[in-house]
Amino acid sequence: MKHARDALYMASNGIVQPIGPGTDEEWAIFESLVRDEYNRLHPDDTFEDLKRRARFSKEDQGLLRDWMALAAHRAAAAV
Repeated sequence: MKHARDALYMASNGIVQPIGPGTDEEWAIFESLVRDEYNRLHPDDTFEDLKRRARFSKEDQGLLRDWMALAAHRAAAAV
């Protein structure tokens, strides 16, 4: 289970929304669906760095949200 202190959120227009799935297990699955592609497309960056920066950068929160949405789409298509 994801701990509240580990959860990532994005505030947009006064609405706070979680970024990505709610459990560690789902995060691991979703991340495995996009991590290698992100790392390949961003050779000077890593997915881990993106997650770390998303804690304080709105731009990176949006980028992480988009990658997690892609992962959710891929996970749904795989079912």
